[in-house]
Amino acid sequence: MKFPLIGEPLGLDLLNTRPAGAGDLIADPAGLGAWLVAQAGRVAPVDGVGAAEVAAVHAVREAAGPALAAARRGERPPAGALRALNVAMAAAPAHRELVWDEGLAAPERRAAAPARRLAAELAEAVAELLTDPRVGEVRECEGADCVLLFLPAHPRRRWCVASACGNRARVARYYARHGKGDQAATGDGV
Repeated sequence: MKFPLIGEPLGLDLLNTRPAGAGDLIADPAGLGAWLVAQAGRVAPVDGVGAAEVAAVHAVREAAGPALAAARRGERPPAGALRALNVAMAAAPAHRELVWDEGLAAPERRAAAPARRLAAELAEAVAELLTDPRVGEVRECEGADCVLLFLPAHPRRRWCVASACGNRARVARYYARHGKGDQAATGDGV
């Protein structure tokens, strides 16, 4: 499965699993499993993704959307959204555990069922995004019918993926300038 935009802050990547016209990319265990593989190294691996994991991730995503929308506007996020994110984080608190693996390390561990652990990790990623001083800079892609979100590294970035939405916008402008708008819409004359 191909995800249209991966590599933004993890909270944004989660929200971007529902692109316009494509439906819910993590609607089932296979979709969520593929998304987790695409997020390798950013989310702890989950063995055997099932319906419980899908439901837990959906609950975090449903709370993240309105919370981010409010935070982007500099407003107080809905109490229900904050409560849902806090419940997810509290259900699987993280702690460090000292281990010896060719040297001393202290990886983060969560003692919880996989669904709760996954929801807690994603809720923490959303919390990091909501408290990031740059949260007001999160943008929605300017591409026609695109709803993907991104945090621009450059202030002039306008599209989620320049080679996709950006190219479509440039082609549309070209056809508009050259009076070929009807041909572009029908595919004739190209």
